[in-house]
Amino acid sequence: MDCGVLYSGGRDSTLAALVLEPLYDVTLVTGTFGITGVADAGRAAAEAVGLPFETVALDRNVAGAAVEKMVEDGYPRNGIQSVHEHAVERLAAGEFAAIADGTRRDDRVPTIDRPLAQSVEDRFEVDYLAPLTGFGRGAIDALATRALRVETGPSEHIPTADYETELRALMREEYGEATVSDVFPVHTQSRVVGRQHD
Repeated sequence: MDCGVLYSGGRDSTLAALVLEPLYDVTLVTGTFGITGVADAGRAAAEAVGLPFETVALDRNVAGAAVEKMVEDGYPRNGIQSVHEHAVERLAAGEFAAIADGTRRDDRVPTIDRPLAQSVEDRFEVDYLAPLTGFGRGAIDALATRALRVETGPSEHIPTADYETELRALMREEYGEATVSDVFPVHTQSRVVGRQHD
């Protein structure tokens, strides 16, 4: 059975794909608004772990609305949540029998709550999977260390296929760098560069 995994090229989405790999024909799928070259980062990480890669086009109007919401709120949480929900629905509308993401038990954002998961499954006739939602941060760290080779660094310096990359670029274009710095806190980002036993 085919499963499309929303893919940022980071530790969590890659680990989710590896958990599903023995059970599904996994394809890593990066959602892109076409604002930056995030697909290149996703493709490079997918090649590093040896899994097929695709992109799914996201609606630029959703990015615009998310950026406006983030600027209005002064933080990114609600905007990123709306983009993730849109990406899940876009992926569900494709050709996969199952879709998945790398959301974890301890995530505040993005998440997919039970009603939305059920709605996506019913409307698109797919299975929605979140294989990491039973794992806490310590377990995720241990599994990733065992399975993956990962580079980490400040979010603005690690090229990933994360929604944040394109949302930052759009915000920078519309509101300037100072607004990006005010809205997005500096945090550590990960980029997968291979499997541990390659």
